[in-house]
Amino acid sequence: MDTSQQALTHWLTARKVHWDTLEAQLKPQQSPSEQPLAEARELLVGYRGVMNDLSLARRLQGTALITRYLENLFLKTHEELYRPAPHFWGRLGDLYHIDVPLLMRRMQRALYASLAVFVVALLVGWVLVSAYPELINLFASPAMIREVHAGRLWTDGLLNVAPSSLLSVGIAANNISVTLLSFGLGVFYGVGTLYMIGINGLMLGGAFAFAASYGLDGRLFAFIIGHGVVELSVIIIAGGLGLQLGEALIRPGTRSRLQAFQATCTDTGKVLLAATPFLLVAGIIEGFVSPNPLFGMMPRVLMGLGSGTLFWLVMLYGLPWRRGKFVRG
Repeated sequence: MDTSQQALTHWLTARKVHWDTLEAQLKPQQSPSEQPLAEARELLVGYRGVMNDLSLARRLQGTALITRYLENLFLKTHEELYRPAPHFWGRLGDLYHIDVPLLMRRMQRALYASLAVFVVALLVGWVLVSAYPELINLFASPAMIREVHAGRLWTDGLLNVAPSSLLSVGIAANNISVTLLSFGLGVFYGVGTLYMIGINGLMLGGAFAFAASYGLDGRLFAFIIGHGVVELSVIIIAGGLGLQLGEALIRPGTRSRLQAFQATCTDTGKVLLAATPFLLVAGIIEGFVSPNPLFGMMPRVLMGLGSGTLFWLVMLYGLPWRRGKFVRG
């Protein structure tokens, strides 16, 4: 074997590993990438490398097969790098199907912490108001308390005050503001978020204990169940995102606090953006179904459990009709 042939063989052996790696990167992925930016950089480096290899192969003699192989690899890499950006609906689908399930798994400790704080606060609110009924004054307005004393829920007659459409808009706006506040107060190292989660738990537990003392807890449950599963789920998730924000400021790791804060805001913002539209659904249910006496307990329970199950399936596992369709990010 002459020197030029030996050099060609050595070059092929050395470069084949890089070509195989690039080929693997171009194959459709079965699961979301956890480091899309790093993979994009690797793809760009591989593209430059195969471009140089193709140029060299074209100058060498007796490498027609290699040249055709490299031309094909170069074209596939070029198409991957320069493909058009996905349209709005494509990006929205990727948000729900790829980004959110991955981020929810990454943030599960913060979500569990948020749920634990809420449940503990709810139980504390129940126990405190059951033992000391006068404490309900801390959680409910005088008008609400008078209604319960009269044997009625403060939610009775809501449809006589405002039409369902107006109620839905007001309720959705209030829920979104509470969600954003629970998340945003995470900038105070998570303390503000803990306060918001805790106070919501205390208020709900206290309200149920107060209603139970007048035999109205069943009616309160019937009012809440239709919309409450989604509504409370979003608030708990917002709390988890706020705690994640606080942790980024307390423990930024190898990054600066500003870098950690910016990266966490981007990730948590995606989850919050995906969860917020479900509050519109909860608002519609709360405005049209929850105060309407024509709906019995069973339809309310089915509506609450159905909407809640759909919410968690989408947030944890993505869109079922996009199963197996993963777009590299």
